[in-house]
Amino acid sequence: MEKYLREWRQEALNRCQYDTAIFVADKLLALTDDDQDAFWLAQVHFTTGNYNRTQSLLARGNLVERIPQCRYLAAHCSIKLGKMDDALQILGDKNPTHLISAPGSARTKLRHVDVNTRAGSRHNKNGSRNERLPTSEERDGEDVNNIKSEAGMCYLRGVCYAKQNSFDRAKECYKTAVQIDVQCFEAFDALMSNSLMAPEEEWKFLESLNFDTINVSNNASLSQEAASFTKTLYTTRLSKYTRPEEFTNATETLTTHYNLGSNPDIVLSKADLTFTLCRFRDTLALTSAVLATDKYNFNILPLHIASLHELGEKNTLFLLAHDLADSNPNEPCSWFAVGTYYLSISRIAESRRYFSKASMMDPHFGPAWIGFAHTFAAEGEHDQAISAYSTAARLFQGSHLPQLFLGMQNLQLNNLSLAREYLTSAYELCENDPCLLNEMGVVYFHDHQLSTAIQFFTRSIALSEHNDAEPESALPMRINLAHAQRRAHRTPDALASFDRVLRLGLKDAAVFAAKALCLLELDRAWDAVVTLHEALAVSPQDPMATDLLNRALEMREGDSGLGLAVDVEVEGQAEIEELDRRLNGRLSEIEANRVAGRRARRRGGEMDPDQSAFGESMLVDSDEG
Repeated sequence: MEKYLREWRQEALNRCQYDTAIFVADKLLALTDDDQDAFWLAQVHFTTGNYNRTQSLLARGNLVERIPQCRYLAAHCSIKLGKMDDALQILGDKNPTHLISAPGSARTKLRHVDVNTRAGSRHNKNGSRNERLPTSEERDGEDVNNIKSEAGMCYLRGVCYAKQNSFDRAKECYKTAVQIDVQCFEAFDALMSNSLMAPEEEWKFLESLNFDTINVSNNASLSQEAASFTKTLYTTRLSKYTRPEEFTNATETLTTHYNLGSNPDIVLSKADLTFTLCRFRDTLALTSAVLATDKYNFNILPLHIASLHELGEKNTLFLLAHDLADSNPNEPCSWFAVGTYYLSISRIAESRRYFSKASMMDPHFGPAWIGFAHTFAAEGEHDQAISAYSTAARLFQGSHLPQLFLGMQNLQLNNLSLAREYLTSAYELCENDPCLLNEMGVVYFHDHQLSTAIQFFTRSIALSEHNDAEPESALPMRINLAHAQRRAHRTPDALASFDRVLRLGLKDAAVFAAKALCLLELDRAWDAVVTLHEALAVSPQDPMATDLLNRALEMREGDSGLGLAVDVEVEGQAEIEELDRRLNGRLSEIEANRVAGRRARRRGGEMDPDQSAFGESMLVDSDEG
């Protein structure tokens, strides 16, 4: 009868017939009075959302004190009910670090001797032969289910601390959970999607995990393959900045060996990489392929929305936001889409309202926080933007993006020392972001260290080209490089850089005027006149181009262009300095695009953090910000 009732209960659970499962499990518990049957009945109540009833059931017979699985379930109920203090009281405040399994030691390696020579080896509780050496005496004495429950409780501690904004303690709990049970993906995902670790720290943490603890049917070769497979899966969730080659190898392995190339999670990892490299059309193609079969995949939607914003697909963004708001009003991503649409059409007040709504629905939704801060930056409200970015920096400590945005805002306020401090912090977290390298170059430009600024601008351009980024994303870097070369009196190089910018299709009066100034410095007055007419064709009332054109015509009228150039420099030095300052100030927008992500999530800025969803304009001269 017990066997019959357990099978009936399991069949009901498989068919999501929870009332049947509760009815049968209740009779089974009355028949057996078994702890495991009580746990299963509590589990069904938890699945149906009856959290108080679940806790009441677990309170019988001291199940919470005696059985780790029950303690885990009771604490999970408290978290679902929003009672974080009660959950921590159930869980305790200490992590069982003695259960951590460290890789690389002799205790954790597979035994590669014949099975017959291991007749006297340690057996597990089921009497089967254990193919692995014990990781520690304490861990070896624990039941596997108890170990997994302890790891789950470490994860729940982290959730409680995160809800209480104690992110350092939450991070340690998440790390311990994965170190105890490498298959505790919830904890690993919390670390990655919330950007709690720096990119390089993520890779070191991955190497610290002992995947050899994975045991499949007590089969050594199968367990080893499973360990390698799991590590490869986890590799796809790490930061894409530091080791893109290893990430590419991991995705290729999963695609070719396991036929996971079209799996949404693998596609999301690929899309996150292409977005990080500013290849927005490639990103949109990948995300669209997933959404074609899984319309409401909320893991990939933030990246899809960000790509639409970057490519200026306002109509598509409007239709998507409208559909999400109608069909999924309880998802923060829906209102994030609405906020992004309003940002794309420059209705900043509405955009801010919906970003705020998304962040209130999920305080750890990185893209909404970054978007909320961007709305203040778009209106020039730098103090409010700094406050919002600071909140994002506190929430996503391992992401360099909030520090980058803080540096950009302080640049526009001409707070060079603070800007340098924030950008240096971001640089310590990530050295391979072209946008960050560009901003570092701007700092050195303002500090009159022009050779160092030129090095940073050159590095940022080289990285963009290496990443096969959209050509438009490198335009601001090329303009900055040209201005730095001009100020460093490397006029021929500056002229070549301006020509390259104009060949890429940019039509900006300030760029034409800057090129003309280079031509005047090279005593090519007629070429300067032609260039300035192009500037005035773009912007007929541009004062800089008009002033420079008058001076160029004066030079053409004289017998010696060089002598008049000297006169211009001596007699009109104040005007030239003002002109130079304004030329340096008027640059095209640079898109600082990431999702939180992790990003957002990330992923999450990213924020995938992941990464943030929107870019913010950066001007070389912060006075013009």
